[in-house]
Amino acid sequence: MRWRCVLSYHGRMNTKEILVSNTGSADDTRALGARLGACLEPGDVVALTGDLGAGKTQFVQGVAEGLGAKEVPTSPTFNIVLTYGSGRLPLHHFDLYRLDDERQLDDIGLREYLESGGACFVEWAEKFPGAFDELLHVSIGKTSPDARSVTARAEGARPAALLDAWQSACAGGASGQGAPRSALAYGQPAAGAAVAPSREGEPQLDSQGFSDAAMKEGPVVLALDTANEVVAIGIGVLVSANRCVRQLATRQIQAHRASNTQLLPQIDDLLSRCGIGRDRIACVCVGRGPGSFTGVRIAMATAKGIASALGVGLVGVSSLDAVALNAQHKGMRGSALVVADAMRKEVYPAYFELDDAGARRLGADRVVKAEAFALQLSQERACARVIMGDALVKYRELFEPFGAVSDEGLWAVTGCGLLLALQASWQAGECDPLDARRQDPAFALPVYTRLSDAEENERIRLASDSAKNLATGVQDVAPDGGKGRATMHAAAQLVAPESDDGVSYRPLDQACAAEVAQLESSAMGTDAWAAHLVEDELSHKDRTWWVAEVDGVFAGYAGGMVVDGDLQILKVAVKPTFRRRGIARELVSRIADDARNLGAHSCSLEVRAGNTGAQAFYAQLGLKSIGVRPRYYSDREDAVIMQGPLPVRVRDVAGMQLQHHEAGASGDGPEVQRGPYILAIESSCDETAAAVVDGEGALLSDVVASQIDFHSRFGGVVPEIASRKHIEAICGVCDEALRTAGNGCGKTSQFGWRDLSAVAVTYAPGLVGALVVGVAFAKGAAWALDVPFIGVNHLEGHLYANKIGAQDFEPPAVVSLVSGGNTMLVHMRGWGDYVTLGTTIDDAVGEAFDKVAKALGLGYPGGPVISKMAALGDSAAIDFPRAMLHSHDLRFSLSGLKTAVVNYINKERQAGRELRIPDIAASFQQAVVDVQVAKAKTALQQTGAKTFCLGGGVAANPTLRAAYEKLCRKMGVRLVMPPLSSCGDNAGMIALVALDRYRQGRFFDLSADAYAHADLDEPY
Repeated sequence: MRWRCVLSYHGRMNTKEILVSNTGSADDTRALGARLGACLEPGDVVALTGDLGAGKTQFVQGVAEGLGAKEVPTSPTFNIVLTYGSGRLPLHHFDLYRLDDERQLDDIGLREYLESGGACFVEWAEKFPGAFDELLHVSIGKTSPDARSVTARAEGARPAALLDAWQSACAGGASGQGAPRSALAYGQPAAGAAVAPSREGEPQLDSQGFSDAAMKEGPVVLALDTANEVVAIGIGVLVSANRCVRQLATRQIQAHRASNTQLLPQIDDLLSRCGIGRDRIACVCVGRGPGSFTGVRIAMATAKGIASALGVGLVGVSSLDAVALNAQHKGMRGSALVVADAMRKEVYPAYFELDDAGARRLGADRVVKAEAFALQLSQERACARVIMGDALVKYRELFEPFGAVSDEGLWAVTGCGLLLALQASWQAGECDPLDARRQDPAFALPVYTRLSDAEENERIRLASDSAKNLATGVQDVAPDGGKGRATMHAAAQLVAPESDDGVSYRPLDQACAAEVAQLESSAMGTDAWAAHLVEDELSHKDRTWWVAEVDGVFAGYAGGMVVDGDLQILKVAVKPTFRRRGIARELVSRIADDARNLGAHSCSLEVRAGNTGAQAFYAQLGLKSIGVRPRYYSDREDAVIMQGPLPVRVRDVAGMQLQHHEAGASGDGPEVQRGPYILAIESSCDETAAAVVDGEGALLSDVVASQIDFHSRFGGVVPEIASRKHIEAICGVCDEALRTAGNGCGKTSQFGWRDLSAVAVTYAPGLVGALVVGVAFAKGAAWALDVPFIGVNHLEGHLYANKIGAQDFEPPAVVSLVSGGNTMLVHMRGWGDYVTLGTTIDDAVGEAFDKVAKALGLGYPGGPVISKMAALGDSAAIDFPRAMLHSHDLRFSLSGLKTAVVNYINKERQAGRELRIPDIAASFQQAVVDVQVAKAKTALQQTGAKTFCLGGGVAANPTLRAAYEKLCRKMGVRLVMPPLSSCGDNAGMIALVALDRYRQGRFFDLSADAYAHADLDEPY
């Protein structure tokens, strides 16, 4: 095989092209991919193009080989994304052909994959150019039946470096070893970084040294930030006399999207070099962003874990402010512009005025397309400014005409900048790093500048005047090119999830504008808005509007807009017949939630001076009167101006109600010591859970905060929303688990973090953005307590869940794992010894339930509602297919069944017949159950196991449980099933796995990370 390279460079896009030719066989194509695989680093994205049969899958197989993966990749055409996680890096292989709308990328969690620290290979990336930032384009062309022409084009500095390394690997012969991409090798500290003035890896110490007692013994602040590509750490002494932070040491290293593996080891090393123990840490300071979504969460979750476990305060500061203050500290003065990389060809810009007193910010955080922001700069009057920020790595030539670009050493967040930002906030009275109660870690949140993609796309749809479905976010009628069929989404009916008191809340759409205007006229008098004014509001990204309905009847609405970090509440009104039900408070809290995600941190409004009832209501929300606007209203009545913090939803934790699963011990009787005590955390999907287990295997607490209310209107879990809610809920859930455990273990004194012997967490599989929150938090807590950190496979947790209902349960056994993401049969030969007998080749059972429920308009999650409707129907009414029932193996397939159900629904509707929803639900459910039971019977016969178990959310389905009971009775096999509360995701099952691993001394180190996929059969 021979390679011929042709290079060309194009302007500021830093485009580099290489033509690689004369691959003469499939083996050559794989070998070429293997050389690329050897060069990949975390976060690399490759766009792969080529005709059908050109060898794209063979190329990716080679990439997997170069990464050392054990799996052999197959085409992702029917799965959209496949992940191979056994190599040096996770490899995510996408085929976006079946997607036709950029909004669907959020459904598959594309952003989470791109920021997960793996390598992504994307076919049909050209359909969605706005979704990707820097790309290496690899095109494979067919020149003969066996020969291929491979062309590569790099757009951006990072892909260009990858292309250089690949070219070097190709030139190096058959070894496939790539050259180092840079001096900052993956997983290693920066060689000669700014943190090392004397020798590699040495911390930068303050010039004042440790000459006085305050520096040697005073309270210490630990500051950290991972907003983008740099891990920044600062250590300083808190001097309360003048609210000053005196810098002890700082460190900055390039992380290459590996912050979660680098952060804690670097913190531990830096503190050790400075001779500072954990007991001196009196406060944690964290960069809140804005920055990479995953990067900000890693820093935030780690900081929350450390602060919670140490019992100290957590102060959040702006990462952009830290950049500006570091520049001011280095002597820069005058106008400054900080532009941080926001990915997706966007930037976070912020203006500052730097003087001897510090850095004065001139505007709120926001996000804007890089090209659009450059256009804004070109339209401004000439301004002598200095430009800095990590977005200059990509966009230097774009912004350079509009200011003097600073030295590259000032572009990234530094430990010094973080300490200065904390000092500025302390001196301004905005925080008190020595007041742990005021700086409760639970209240620190990342800086958001937008709603999630799903919510932004929802707003776009709601602002249009086309027919739409508010439960699924798609149009109710969607012909497919004249074939007379509608999609699964189009088949859905309008469903808005109701609260416990029968009230449903949803974002306002154009269809409700007339009802809003009608209520406006009766409630607002001459200041009422007409319908067209309401409609105009919906298209603005800085607006948020919600409506409430009671039994389908319009009951009230509220709206507001975000201006420079302040939510200005525009309207709140509830029909008289529906007042005094808490509707207004809930509406205001909903728009406040949105405003917080849009970067707001305060709230203001005007209310009529004579409306004392409304003023009292707003006062209950924490707003205070700050002045009067004379003759503000059209009838000349004065307006009272009220201002305060953003109202929060009245729930236990982060807008969610806590669920307490039955614990395994009682607090009655005298104090009992049953250590070790282990805290386990579960955050793999849409539930934040924590549990405490004692040394005897008794669950002292098992607490869950479910996010269903936040996902239900989208018809499924939105990864971005899930990750945000985990960050908001994790402190409160863990605190509640510890409080409950104190009662369960019979302690007379308060039970807390210091009583723990280990901290455990689900590390895989699941949604990466969700998992990383739990992993970072748990690692931070374990490090702070100096106790072992234990990683647990989520699937193994479902196996252990059977011990919750039957403490005497022991393998061997056959287990059916059926959930929203998994359908598999597992042979448990022993604890930790598993063989997967068969899995689904497409949809999982829970996923199929959700999709059929969506098509029937029954809401989300689909499992419980399908089961409820099926109980009223005839399971033999419709003969749906039993896919792979006679496949003579233990694999499953649900996609065909789901499609058959949707097609049946479409045909019935097109024929004008009313759907018999109970019969459809019952017939679909029975088709699923028949296949599951048949495969289970075969598995029991093949293995000879005398015990059968269940696991996963679908294991709560009563029809499935009854069918397994019947099967096991007939076969003389013991049936073990988890309690209904333990079928879904919970931390109790994770705690039981963790206890066994603790006894075995099988711990993870602090460089461990989260993974979207993990093989249950592989020991870990």
